[in-house]
Amino acid sequence: MQYAWLLILLPLLASAVIGLRGTKLGATPEANEQAVGALASGAVIASFVVAVACFLRLLFGPLPGGVERMGQVVVQGPTWLEVGSFRAGFSLLLDPMSITMALVVTGVGSLIHWFARGYMHGDPHFPRFFALLNLFVAAMLILVLGSNLAFMFLGWEGVGFCSYMLIGYYTGKHSACQAGKKAFIVNRIGDLGFLLGLFYTYQKCKTVEFVGIAAHAPELGAAAAGIIGLLLFVGACGKSAQFPLYVWLPDAMEGPTPVSALIHAATMVTAGVYLVCRMSMVYAQAHGVMLFVAAVGLVTAVLAALVALVQNDIKRVLAYSTVSQLGFMFLAAGMGAFTAAIFHLVTHAFFKALLFLGSGSVIHGMEHAIHHAHRDEDPQDLRNMGGLAKTMPVTCATMVIGALAISGFPLLAGFWSKDEILHHTGQHSVLFMVAGLGVALLTAFYMFRMIVKAFYQEPKLPAEVADHIEESNQTMTVPLMVLAVLSVIGGALNIPGDSALSLLLHKWLHSVVGEASAIAARGAGLPAVCGPARQPVGRALCRACGHRRHRWLG
Repeated sequence: MQYAWLLILLPLLASAVIGLRGTKLGATPEANEQAVGALASGAVIASFVVAVACFLRLLFGPLPGGVERMGQVVVQGPTWLEVGSFRAGFSLLLDPMSITMALVVTGVGSLIHWFARGYMHGDPHFPRFFALLNLFVAAMLILVLGSNLAFMFLGWEGVGFCSYMLIGYYTGKHSACQAGKKAFIVNRIGDLGFLLGLFYTYQKCKTVEFVGIAAHAPELGAAAAGIIGLLLFVGACGKSAQFPLYVWLPDAMEGPTPVSALIHAATMVTAGVYLVCRMSMVYAQAHGVMLFVAAVGLVTAVLAALVALVQNDIKRVLAYSTVSQLGFMFLAAGMGAFTAAIFHLVTHAFFKALLFLGSGSVIHGMEHAIHHAHRDEDPQDLRNMGGLAKTMPVTCATMVIGALAISGFPLLAGFWSKDEILHHTGQHSVLFMVAGLGVALLTAFYMFRMIVKAFYQEPKLPAEVADHIEESNQTMTVPLMVLAVLSVIGGALNIPGDSALSLLLHKWLHSVVGEASAIAARGAGLPAVCGPARQPVGRALCRACGHRRHRWLG
């Protein structure tokens, strides 16, 4: 499976070509812009095709060395660091979790790149934008596919650098430059925790390879596992904007809207959730640390939801919403429901990318009309909007679907993932479950406050401005429609039930997090054991792994 390297190399090479030759790919400025957009989007789409190929190879096998289906494959690369007994290489870990993340990053990233071709049309620094956007995707793929903590840290720092450059993309805008620096500095705090966790992990496990760490985890003991878990969680809080390191994320809205969609939906902010789930076997050994992770996630979810209630900037509403939903994911991970955390990560990528790109469509239309009328109103302020449902019907319809999905409207994607998190939370703590339900209700309130203000209230702009607001072109609306469909059907990935098509994600991820979930459940005193002690009980489902004919054992 050496072709898996193409996942990273394709966007990386496209970034290099655009960065070095991005102003000379076409004979005219218009042709050059089209060539840059096609190359950047094509590289990420090609990477998505490779991710699908890797997924099918894992799913159907047979894999090298007699590895079973849905197993793990390490694609070896050259040695990067070798000091004494310490060794870390450029190698990839292909397993159900990493491939799931790769599919999300490249799939949603492709749609965001396609949308950006229309959104950034006419920008004087068009090649620089797409060079950074491709580099961002490459760095995120290194993060999720790296087979060891050291290689993951390379991608971790890569997305941090790219986010700094993209948030501060409008270099002539003081607030954008300040926001970029703020994101960079706050993330350095988290990165210090990550590095200390990496060093301590090597000291205790004598390896930084994820496969080796998982094998040594049961021997660590609660104290050592707790220290590793806390240090790495500091890093996760920085990247995934958890309390108190969430302060950089709302200011990150200073970047172009496609950047906001990429950072807040499918890539950078989910890195912390992925790290905790990847190290699930370590966290499962320290029940107290898992409770701490859950508590921080819940506090963050509540706080961000309350702040989102009073925001008037359409992108800031979505930014605080992202912080809140990430808190939901950490709540799930802290309760040992690692599959539920990944499930909500995936569905969140669909509807949050939809909402951010939809807000970009709104802002694009508002900017055009305001500029045409020679006025200076803020195109992102909800208090300047209204009546857009008539002039931007596609954007309105897709954003309503996204708002319903994130609010947990029955049968849409967010309903299934949130319901699963609340179900697992209720098994551990009724208080946490009630608080989580409150956050879900707040989410519905502030999302539809935003929808009503933007699309259904009376127009706030003068008629000479409102009359010039038009629907975005197909380059921008087609990705919205695709994401709207995914926001409707995305929950099918893990619908509960007792059929062959039920709990697909549980079954897919079981080989990675199933054992850790069972250990965490035992540590919490729940009758949840899955593994060698399985017993058939008719058509019942095992809640630890989702397989039929298993049951929970005390």
